[in-house]
Amino acid sequence: MRAVLQRVSQASVRVEGRTVGEIGPGLLVLLGVEAGDAEGDAAALADKTAGLRIFEDDAGKMNLSVRDTGGALLIVSQFTLLADCRQGRRPGFSNAAPPELANALYENFVGRLRSLGLKVETGVFQAEMEVSLVNQGPVTLLLDSRKVF
Repeated sequence: MRAVLQRVSQASVRVEGRTVGEIGPGLLVLLGVEAGDAEGDAAALADKTAGLRIFEDDAGKMNLSVRDTGGALLIVSQFTLLADCRQGRRPGFSNAAPPELANALYENFVGRLRSLGLKVETGVFQAEMEVSLVNQGPVTLLLDSRKVF
């Protein structure tokens, strides 16, 4: 699984002109599921996301996690994170998991974060979405379950 984490002061996602997910301070997570990913990848990535110390403490140092700050998460599925752009000019998506598996692991990731007591909003799987955010810092991190865990 691949995730782009963005520390935000606010973020929202709209589908067909309607806001379906919205948060204040916290993390916007763009999540892509790769062929061959399993529940262990979702759990490990969710735990890492919840525990990453990327929010500032009173001394201005990145020492707090989204869990520590009481922040929320907006999780948006994004299969294009698995794009292969090595050849030609059109990305290939053969590394992305099939939709049934991707949706199950996306839901597993979301469920794991909720089970940790975090407030989680989501986009709509496979929908055309408009994502808005105010990146705070800016702080943007890339996580890959096959490289970090």
